[in-house]
Amino acid sequence: MNPEAVLTEREAQVTELLAWGAAKKEVAAKLQISTRTVEALTRRAYKKIEIQKAAELSAWYFCKRFNISFDLSPLRRGIIGAFLLMIMIPEIATSDFDATARRTSSRQEVRTGRGRRRENEGETYEF
Repeated sequence: MNPEAVLTEREAQVTELLAWGAAKKEVAAKLQISTRTVEALTRRAYKKIEIQKAAELSAWYFCKRFNISFDLSPLRRGIIGAFLLMIMIPEIATSDFDATARRTSSRQEVRTGRGRRRENEGETYEF
């Protein structure tokens, strides 16, 4: 992890949203850019920061944001991690998302072999 990494303004915007837990599609919608652009900016930021995972990105971002030393003991890291989690809990609790996906198929007429017909009842699937 490179604590001295300098990101462009757009990379910083993307990394901030990702560090707070936004999905790449959400970042693209919020910044009004394409998902592929978000992926490219994320790859460049990961390369500059010298990381490979979203969890590492979050750790790097919060250490930079709150001026936390990158060379902390495990006990101090745990305490700071718990503090940051407490900061994020209200954000997570108030997030507006629907975890259910629905797929509905309408009533259709289906032809089977030899000209016979049968109706397919509409079904709803919940995930």
